[in-house]
Amino acid sequence: MGKILIVMSAADAWERTDGSTYPTGYWAEELAAPHEKFTEAGFTVDFASPGGVLQPLDRHSADPEVAGPDSAHHVEHAERALREFGPLLELDRVDVAGYAAVVLPGGHGPVVDLYRDPDLGRVLTEADAAGKVVGAVCHGPAGLLSAVRADGTWVFAGRRMTAFTTEEEELFGTSENAPWLLDSTLREKGALHSHGPAYQPYTVRDGNLFTGQNPASSGPMADEIVTHLTSGE
Repeated sequence: MGKILIVMSAADAWERTDGSTYPTGYWAEELAAPHEKFTEAGFTVDFASPGGVLQPLDRHSADPEVAGPDSAHHVEHAERALREFGPLLELDRVDVAGYAAVVLPGGHGPVVDLYRDPDLGRVLTEADAAGKVVGAVCHGPAGLLSAVRADGTWVFAGRRMTAFTTEEEELFGTSENAPWLLDSTLREKGALHSHGPAYQPYTVRDGNLFTGQNPASSGPMADEIVTHLTSGE
């Protein structure tokens, strides 16, 4: 099997419009579920981030009252996978030619750094141009915004996708004082954004682009990617 690149945010804090700071990190399920699905299917998974910085765990994703009864498993799997991989790859040194897919998990970090990271923009632009799989879940689709051509146009304009919704942000308690909201921004940039019920699994595929709405969509999105990569459909 081939290799899959998971690109993580490097952010540990989200600056709010009221001057407060919201601690953030990777969301365990969104990293663990895809990693588990990919490795079980025989793929090798690499991790990369801006500067090779290892983002902390978002502690909300370890709380079963917030993240569900499988949260302990997801935390254990994610921490073990990152520990065994060792130092993360530095995103500016990544050669996308070696990967079958590039996948962006969430947590709020991507709305802090990945949405404007030029190295991620290069990786995604090259991956999409080569017809490689691009996957993003929850706040991960913020990273898609980094893929801007030299003429200023967005690579993913006009593409069907989903992402964490304003409704879900409100239910989570983080919509007020958010510098910007993901679903409305994606639509403003030209995405054809759709969504399902809050916090229920919902995925969208548009050619080589696979997206999931929320943490519960992580596993289903990964299943779709594996099916595509292994069957050539």
